[in-house]
Amino acid sequence: MKKFLIVLCTLFLAGSLEAQSKFTVSGYIRDSLSSETLIGASVTVKDEGRGVKSNQYGFYSITLPAGRYTLVCTFIGYISQEIDIDLKGNMDISFSPFPKSSLSQEIVISSKRRDANVQDAQMGKIDLSMNKIRSLPVIFGEIDPLKTLQLMPGVSNAGEGNSGIYVRGGGPDQNLIMLDDAVVYNTGHLFGFFSIFNGDAIKNTTLIKGGIPAQYGGRLSSVLDISMKDGNMQQFQMEGGIGTIASRLSIQGPIVKDKASFIISGRRTYIDLLAKPFIKKSSNFYGSGYFFYDVNAKANYRFSDKDRVYLSGYFGRDVFDFVNSKRSFDIQIPWGNATMTARWNHVFNRKLFANTTVVYNDYNFVFGAVQQNFELQLSSGIRDFNVKSDIDYYISPKHKLKFGGLFTRHRFTPSVISGRQDSTEFSPNNSQVKYANEAALYVQDDWEISDKLKLNAGIRYSWFQQTGPYKKYLQDSDGNKLDSVSYGTNDAVKTYGGWEPRLTLRYAINEETSLKAAVTRNYQYIHLVSNAGTTLPTDVWVPSTYRVNPQISWQYALGFFKNFNDNQFETSVEVYYKTMQNQIEYREGYTPSIRDTEEEFVFGKGWSYGAEFFINKSRGKLTGWIGYTLAWTWRKFPALYDGNRYPAKYDRRHDLSVVAIYELSPKWKLSGVFVFATGNATTLPERFYIMEGVLTQEYSNINQYRLDPYHRLDLAATFTPKPNSKKKWKGSWVFSIYNVYSRFNPYFIYFDQTGSPYDGTLQVQAKQVSLFPIIPSITYNFKF
Repeated sequence: MKKFLIVLCTLFLAGSLEAQSKFTVSGYIRDSLSSETLIGASVTVKDEGRGVKSNQYGFYSITLPAGRYTLVCTFIGYISQEIDIDLKGNMDISFSPFPKSSLSQEIVISSKRRDANVQDAQMGKIDLSMNKIRSLPVIFGEIDPLKTLQLMPGVSNAGEGNSGIYVRGGGPDQNLIMLDDAVVYNTGHLFGFFSIFNGDAIKNTTLIKGGIPAQYGGRLSSVLDISMKDGNMQQFQMEGGIGTIASRLSIQGPIVKDKASFIISGRRTYIDLLAKPFIKKSSNFYGSGYFFYDVNAKANYRFSDKDRVYLSGYFGRDVFDFVNSKRSFDIQIPWGNATMTARWNHVFNRKLFANTTVVYNDYNFVFGAVQQNFELQLSSGIRDFNVKSDIDYYISPKHKLKFGGLFTRHRFTPSVISGRQDSTEFSPNNSQVKYANEAALYVQDDWEISDKLKLNAGIRYSWFQQTGPYKKYLQDSDGNKLDSVSYGTNDAVKTYGGWEPRLTLRYAINEETSLKAAVTRNYQYIHLVSNAGTTLPTDVWVPSTYRVNPQISWQYALGFFKNFNDNQFETSVEVYYKTMQNQIEYREGYTPSIRDTEEEFVFGKGWSYGAEFFINKSRGKLTGWIGYTLAWTWRKFPALYDGNRYPAKYDRRHDLSVVAIYELSPKWKLSGVFVFATGNATTLPERFYIMEGVLTQEYSNINQYRLDPYHRLDLAATFTPKPNSKKKWKGSWVFSIYNVYSRFNPYFIYFDQTGSPYDGTLQVQAKQVSLFPIIPSITYNFKF
């Protein structure tokens, strides 16, 4: 802690000395039409290399010697804006660039910009605009940021149609996914086939998969930071879409013009409503159905240029009902997320910007079954209360410091089982509720040492403590409980902590070419333990405890970045190697029970390595990218496979994505996506034999087989009938075809048996289950 404070004091002192005889220009960068703040917009001194970028809230600060300058503000998709200044003292200047999409189609704007792909120290970073996401074909016409990210190198999907992501050999729990600073624990609707993120409510999507900055922590593989729109401060606006299986509607506008605004966005599927009239009441399955809905809401108020508050929230639910009246059987499975975020931005001075955030989030899953007089309920969940503060200190145009801290109170409910038989209730003491505190302090320095050398260096100290109330049982070698130790509320049960250094270095060969290297260490204190290959709501989140150690990783990455033709083409090659300690799996032969799930865990290690190739065309009528990943992912557990290494389920040797978007005319935009990936690793039975009249299977070693390769072609066309219309109502049609050549990609393999072993007619045959053939869809999007 003393070293941490010394570093801060030294940097503040250096900044104060440098500030003498210089002045600071600061302000905000906002969309000229809606006043939405722009994240990552550049403010540079014309004809010079000096410049800064706006932070997550659109704030920027640049310090320069006294003199005359032309400041240029640039942002992708916007017309650059220039302001001439005579700098004789500190100044407040805000920029309001105009979006190119609002111009007539005949007007062409081009401006050379310093490409962040080459010049930034950050590597493994992907920024996605919603315009690009909306242009791509998707299943059932539902736009989905996570499915677009799956098309990037180093990012794999969790299976056919699934919105889960695996990044550089990491599991689904090793991605820190945040919506307006609130951690999202389950990202999927429809058992993972759609993500919870409604594109109409999203402003910015950023994925970092290499060289994770010190401000982020708690996960090993990646950070997905998603920001919601603030709401239009100038005028009321409605937009939405009517799709094949779902519709959505968003309303936004000013509460007080130029001071306060709001946005409310909702979405719901209606398969259940469309199917209900066609299911006869006499049917055994009458009353069965599935639907999901979600709501995003946000409001903000600007007290002054120094103070602004935000309040945002998300609430989503999936509801699945299965009824079999013939067997008097009824299953109900509701699950979902709820988050609430309150934030306060404060500008202490022109160089010092602070954001304080308070977050509440809750995820829960319930499984309920009823058959005649018997009832059973299984539930699990996690609830957090989080407070954090982040401070940006702009020392100079080439030197920015960021530091802060956070505290989180966790409440875990891994599994609760209860039931009833007639008047007899079954409610064992198996709630296994666990509590924990998590905290961290960090400091990171983004410093352009020279025109050639730039670094982003940071250090983070994280701390985690399992607390009471809790009862720890002492057991013998057979698992029998011998004695127990009780811990009271907030008593420490087990404490972990450690330093997490982060370093990314860029060496610029020239303006269009650079080399980058990164090394990061990460701790992960909470874990998602799965008995399946995909992120299902039945998976349970568990904390690090006296039995379960935190996961720890080291990742090393090296990249070559080269742009061509005035940054029209971006290319990169990145290689990485990652080690992962204290990985968790269920023991062999595990079946759910009322025991504490920790007693079913086994522990081991993992490692992954690979190369990622990326070519992106960013301008012109034809845009798009090609991404290819060559990778290996291994696991090794002493208690599994006799301690030998085996490929992880999400090990993908080859992963290829080709994306093309073509502006055919002002009215028509065409797009296509082709993907190819090595099949998932899987475990299959190798031998069948009869024991005492029962067919018995002998399985292969873990993940020793591969499913057939996965490949698919999707096409889409967007038709805008009146692109230059000055009417308030604007609409467009999206026609898409998912899986054009109807490839039956394997979802899983099962073995079917026919005949009888007693008369010699027994036959066992492997059969493949595939989910989606060719699926056409139509969506109408509107805005007014």
